Amino acid sequence: MSELPYLVKDLALILIVAGIVTIVFKKLKQPLVLGYVVAGFLVSPHMPYTMSVIDRADIGTWGEIGVMFLLFSLGLDFSFKKIIKMGASPIISTCSIVFCMMMLGIVTGHLFGWSQMDSIFLGGMLAMSSTTIIYKAFDDLGLRQQRFAGLVMSVLILEDILAIVMMVMLSAIAGGSSPDGGQMLGSVLKIAFFLILWFVVGIFIIPWMLRSTRKLINNETLLIVSLGLCCAMAVLSTKVGFSSAFGAFVMGSILAETIEAERITKLVEPVKNLFGAVFFVSVGMLVDPKILADYALPIFLLVLTIILGQALFGTLSFLISGQSLKSAMQCGFSMAQIGEFSFIIASLGLSLGVISEFLYPVVVAVSVITTFLTPYMIRAATPCYAMLERRLPQRWVAALNNITLSRRPAHPERKWKSLLTQMARITVVYSILSGAAIALMFTFFLPFIRQILPHWWANAVCGAATLLLIAPFLRAIVMKKNHSEEFKALWNESPYNKLPLIFTILVRIVVASAFVFYICNYLTRFTNALMISIALAAVALMMISRSLKRRSIKMERMFMQNLRSREIAAEVMGRKRPLYEGRLLDRDIHIADFEIPEDSLWAGRTLRQLELRSKYGVHVSSILRGITRLNIPNGDTVIFPCDKIQVIGSDEQLTELSAVIKKEIRQKDPDIEKREMKLRQIVIGGSGAFAGKTMKESGIRDKYNCMVVGIEEGKENLSLVDPSRKLHEGDIIWIVGEEDDLERINENN
Repeated sequence: MSELPYLVKDLALILIVAGIVTIVFKKLKQPLVLGYVVAGFLVSPHMPYTMSVIDRADIGTWGEIGVMFLLFSLGLDFSFKKIIKMGASPIISTCSIVFCMMMLGIVTGHLFGWSQMDSIFLGGMLAMSSTTIIYKAFDDLGLRQQRFAGLVMSVLILEDILAIVMMVMLSAIAGGSSPDGGQMLGSVLKIAFFLILWFVVGIFIIPWMLRSTRKLINNETLLIVSLGLCCAMAVLSTKVGFSSAFGAFVMGSILAETIEAERITKLVEPVKNLFGAVFFVSVGMLVDPKILADYALPIFLLVLTIILGQALFGTLSFLISGQSLKSAMQCGFSMAQIGEFSFIIASLGLSLGVISEFLYPVVVAVSVITTFLTPYMIRAATPCYAMLERRLPQRWVAALNNITLSRRPAHPERKWKSLLTQMARITVVYSILSGAAIALMFTFFLPFIRQILPHWWANAVCGAATLLLIAPFLRAIVMKKNHSEEFKALWNESPYNKLPLIFTILVRIVVASAFVFYICNYLTRFTNALMISIALAAVALMMISRSLKRRSIKMERMFMQNLRSREIAAEVMGRKRPLYEGRLLDRDIHIADFEIPEDSLWAGRTLRQLELRSKYGVHVSSILRGITRLNIPNGDTVIFPCDKIQVIGSDEQLTELSAVIKKEIRQKDPDIEKREMKLRQIVIGGSGAFAGKTMKESGIRDKYNCMVVGIEEGKENLSLVDPSRKLHEGDIIWIVGEEDDLERINENN
């Protein structure tokens, strides 16, 4: 028999030791992440009294895969819409904390006499608090329901996003001789370009693909498809100069907007746990006791830096974002530790060969110490606030409570801000799509068509095809929001607003024309004046084209439907063997377990109604429902979704029953996005079908499948409608129903 590869032996050692250590840490109520790190330390070559991992390179590769799947799972829990709904407060807090802690880390590194690159990476590590550790601490302390805990979790989500950006920027900085502003700005713009491009294209294509194949995809297929998309985006990310982890995160955030997000999260979790455990074990393998002894003083000072820095800068950051002093202190004190992203950033520095080897074990040691101190820091926030409140003058406390950078501007400013923000967003997104389409056409289509047609004919065909491809995008740049409520309100509000509004249209015409000019300039040798004229004429034709308008609207509606499909689906959906088994006399008779599918047609029916004995000749001996077992159920026992039933019968009978259970399920609704419920106000018309009729006679519920929730009678709240009350002309009623049913009511009113 052939010898087992070292990888299998190493994995066996890692997983067994990690399993034992994490059980101990679970008993001690400590984060499992620390258990993995300790397990890595125990199986590392630095521990002379235990077995050691042999092939560290293969384990490192598995660790990199672990990072990728960790960030893929993080992306599945992330939503761009959630961040937008948070407002400015968490964004201000996050940017302030990350900037202050990064600068503090860089200064601290320089004071230790470490190299410039060591100091920069140290700053990045110190700026990242641990989402896993803080979430676990809140859970253990019973604080997850408190308001400040929600604020902290919002900031931690944004910190994780900034960590992804920081990793890309640090990679760019490490590639140059020294970091400069232009290089960093270029990195940020490159990140923004590809992030917007991938997200928009991904949201447009992937939900449509999953929806089209919904009937064909089971859990196994969905897992393979999801991990395949994750790895594909990771490869694409590395091709354009980013890390594989960044691409995995982007794909996770795209899939987070689909209806299948919850299923994917559950399916991916075991894979993430396995590879994540290997990654954190590989982190612990780099801890060298000799280095820890040599750098004991820097470790101690770094722990103090994190605790004091987060307590001070974290509190100030939450203060300026509009939180009260007490809430800000609770938030700041809660974030006084570093965790998994610090390990990932340290791994990045080592893989790029730009940081010293001592820095990694130092950061791991600092993380372990600050993790143990986290619960005590959270508990210390309230006593520290009480002490400050006693010692500081009352006017100082009042002033600190009133510090904010996130107040809303005045009403007219809000209109301008809203309009300009929407115009800028539309221009940026469609410009990126246009630029990407032009790049693809010139890179792939143009060389291909030049092999078929003469040079000038190929250029003409490529130019025309490119213009047709980007025409809906260019039209959207120029025309979107020109008829919006904000635009009309500002136009009618003051004559001084008309010139700036016209200027916004002209600017967008110039932007759209610039794309046409670039295409002409690349493919032709026309004079500049002629190319400008062609560009303006092409944009003018796009503006007046009705077919382009329909295409643009259809594309945008499809994108918005894909973006909101998860929310719509959520609204629609609401959201051991028995001892007698061996004593059965007939050996053809045995017992088997069956699980009732969550969408089974049997759910809600009694055993008497199902007639299992008369139809299939089987007996239900018990039902396991959650942690409750119902032995010898009677005919009136109701079957629930996900019940586990134990059934006695022959092989043939049980096989037939299994097939029936799998067959009798509700089919998934392929048009679930159209089932969204809406609330609408209806004014009863005099010549319609409802005036003079009672609620029952009107058929609003029975015929139109809608529900009347109240009637307006000049009171603060809606009045309940008596079923016997007749509806009169002019009555204002509020109705809930699906879009098509509401439209039918409008047509007959």
